[in-house]
Amino acid sequence: MIETEEENEQMLAAVERLVGKGEDNLTPEECRLFKLMVWLIEDFERRAYPVLEAAPHDVLRHLAEARGLRQSDLLPIFGSRGYASDVMNGKHGISKVKAKELAEFFHVSPELFL
Repeated sequence: MIETEEENEQMLAAVERLVGKGEDNLTPEECRLFKLMVWLIEDFERRAYPVLEAAPHDVLRHLAEARGLRQSDLLPIFGSRGYASDVMNGKHGISKVKAKELAEFFHVSPELFL
């Protein structure tokens, strides 16, 4: 079990060395070791860096801010300033249809908005 960031860094370096050998050049033992090491890294990172759930409107606001967009830039999707404002402020939910349109617009999964 990986307990510290330092141990995680060491494990990542060991995985990189195995990756550097090339998948076709690993022995069966190295393949099993590689899988175990990756599992241990993933386990540590799940515990050390939990992903917090965000409300769909918070995700939308973050994506828009990260791209330097304003509510008016989303008018082609929402159709009106009032509706866009209500969605961005969490006063109105995001429908499945709008989630798909937003996902296409931002190139992300629609599930982020549902």
